[in-house]
Amino acid sequence: MPEAAWSQSISEALAKAYQDNPTLNAARAELRSVDEQVPQALSGWRPQIFGSLDVGGVYSSSSPGQDSYNNTATAALQVSQALFRGFRTVNSTRQAEAIVRAQRESLRSTEQSVMNNAATAYMDVISSTAIVSLRRSNLKFLAEQVRAAQDRFEVGEGTRTDVSQSRARYSEAQSALNLALANVNTARAVYRQVVGSDPKTLSAHTNIYSQLPKKLDPALKMGASAHPAILSAQHLVDAGSFAVKTVEGELLPTVTLEGNLARQWNPPSSRGIDTVDSASVYGRVSIPIYQGGAVSSRVRQAKEDLGRARIQLDVARDQVRAAIVSAWGQYQAAVASITAAQDAVSANQLALEGVIEEQRVGQRTTLDVLNAQLELVNSRVNLITAERDRTVAAYALMSAIGSLTADKIGLAVARYDDKKHYKKVRNSWFGLTTPDGR
Repeated sequence: MPEAAWSQSISEALAKAYQDNPTLNAARAELRSVDEQVPQALSGWRPQIFGSLDVGGVYSSSSPGQDSYNNTATAALQVSQALFRGFRTVNSTRQAEAIVRAQRESLRSTEQSVMNNAATAYMDVISSTAIVSLRRSNLKFLAEQVRAAQDRFEVGEGTRTDVSQSRARYSEAQSALNLALANVNTARAVYRQVVGSDPKTLSAHTNIYSQLPKKLDPALKMGASAHPAILSAQHLVDAGSFAVKTVEGELLPTVTLEGNLARQWNPPSSRGIDTVDSASVYGRVSIPIYQGGAVSSRVRQAKEDLGRARIQLDVARDQVRAAIVSAWGQYQAAVASITAAQDAVSANQLALEGVIEEQRVGQRTTLDVLNAQLELVNSRVNLITAERDRTVAAYALMSAIGSLTADKIGLAVARYDDKKHYKKVRNSWFGLTTPDGR
């Protein structure tokens, strides 16, 4: 695939996708939302304060002529501090932290998917553009064959069959060019969707091959130990375990310290408006005895969810292994196909040149030339496709082993800090504004 003097490298395209891709930015926003589960869980350690104001009137009638109507008002402040909640605060906090870790790995998985899609879109634009150029060159060659066949027919050296065969191949080539142009438009549209801008001049050069594992077994070990889909599933198993303990905590006693302050304004008397101030402190112990079976059902439900999370972990391991084996096979096949396609292009080029020379001396027909040209074009298309497949498979393999991240492939772009938002909101006691000012 030819390269221009100036071109946008595949690394630059991936860097732009890393910054601007809406799917990736949505995943980052989802992580920030999940971060808030930790301060919500930590709120179980903190006091709750409520204020109340009651204003009303009391009408009474004891006997004829003894009707009365009195206004009254009460302002109160209540402070409640949980001292023991059956370890629910501890376990719910650990559950929330495990979910945050799982979501971080999910973000890494989304990042790799976006990077892989961007690399595929990049190579699709290059390959489809190269095929269009090839189809146009072929159409130009066939147009010359049609003209030459017509000239030979007019001077009696050719037949009408030669002309018809040439025109038929020309029409087929025109149809193939139209399809190639449609493929270019599709590839450019997908590129804009994934990368965030229209493709300009692209280059097929990439250094991704040097980062690939040399053998399949090391690739499988890397994927099993570092792929974010597996790590996310492992964290979700931890979260499920803490979820069971959190619900079980509802079967334990709850100890709460409660303080109340109140002032009541009574109807006016000879001394003026009567006020009554009161203060109280209570230690409350609530012991659950029977809750209608709801908590027991939720414990069983949480245990089933934990079992499902463990199964999903096995599913993730199997999926990662299958993806690695598939990408490895596709990469090896593409490498072999490139060598075969290069040999085919060289052989078909020599064959076409020989057939053309033999046609000039009457040893070959027009159909022989058309067939040789078709074989050359097909072998060149196969070469372009194989080169595209090799690069796409390389990025797919990096994604399958969990290494297609901005850090691992060295993208020149500011990294998104997935812990920055978490650190700002974790110990937040109040405030409605997000850390970025919304």
